[in-house]
Amino acid sequence: MAAVLGVAIAGLGCIATPASAEDARAPGAPAPAAKTAAKQPAAKKPVLVPGTGSIVKGGGDDFEDEKWNWFYNHPKSSEEQDKRMRGPMGKSANRLWFEGPKRGTPDVVKRIALPAPGLEGSTHGLLISTRQAGIPGRITYQMQQDDLIFAASRGVGNGLSVADSPSVVTRVYLPPFEQWEKRSGPSFGFRAGCFTHAIITADDHPREGWWGVEEYWPGMFVCYEKENPKKNLPQQAYIRVRSGKNGGEIRGPSVSEDQLGWWTLGMSFTPDGMVHYFASQGVDDLTMADHITSQYPYGYRTEWVKTFFYNVCVADDGKTWSTPWVVDDPKLYFLKRPQMATTKSGPRK
Repeated sequence: MAAVLGVAIAGLGCIATPASAEDARAPGAPAPAAKTAAKQPAAKKPVLVPGTGSIVKGGGDDFEDEKWNWFYNHPKSSEEQDKRMRGPMGKSANRLWFEGPKRGTPDVVKRIALPAPGLEGSTHGLLISTRQAGIPGRITYQMQQDDLIFAASRGVGNGLSVADSPSVVTRVYLPPFEQWEKRSGPSFGFRAGCFTHAIITADDHPREGWWGVEEYWPGMFVCYEKENPKKNLPQQAYIRVRSGKNGGEIRGPSVSEDQLGWWTLGMSFTPDGMVHYFASQGVDDLTMADHITSQYPYGYRTEWVKTFFYNVCVADDGKTWSTPWVVDDPKLYFLKRPQMATTKSGPRK
């Protein structure tokens, strides 16, 4: 069919055309008003696509090692809620993951066979789910979250400068809606730990209100929306970006029931301090077509990227489990800085 259309289009050049409207206009008649062409939307300006460059040595995990194991070391930490760090905190046998002191480790951290075919050559991923988040032994009946943090310091020390154009990428499996916690709001988070110089805002920081090093955590949340029969809206998921310049969260792409399964999420950090957010259905490498938005979260210009981590959210009613999330092949990337050309200096005279 394409060949036929090509021949037909090419043949049009040989067909005689009638005189144009300008040729047919009566002598002395006014010229018709020129038609204004429809304005096309401007193409997105290219930004750093997550996954560009080289993988940081020790900057990822594929969960294929049969000896992969998690040591829970309960009770979990809850410094954010009650200022208590309960050591020794949870960690993985390969020392690539650890429980954060601010919030505890998920109740389930387990290497499992992939729930559906994912990346080529991958057979296993990591299941993370939780029921009793927040303060151990206390039920709040409010949304709480647990963290699983990547030990990036093994490969990058105190972090990567944005001059190195770092980026992070992960795959995450969105299960059928029957398996989701039936609570509208955030369910899963993929975030980064970042630093900049700004007015310190943390309530418990000894130099709150002073100019200094400020830590913050931009990222993306996978959120759930329950069915709304009154508005004839089906249940769905969507991606929420944290955050815009003023700290407000930005709604990203929606995920309908037939779009569930593997998704690829990524964030990149450029020398201008901006954070670029990407998401794509499937496990293919990210491209500019998957770009959601670029922001200065909270008005900050990122200077250093310390690590990345996962959030698992739950209602914290003591009985309801979070959505079971499976992640695979998270990686941290960077671009090697160009070396400045030098010349040997001659002998001094």
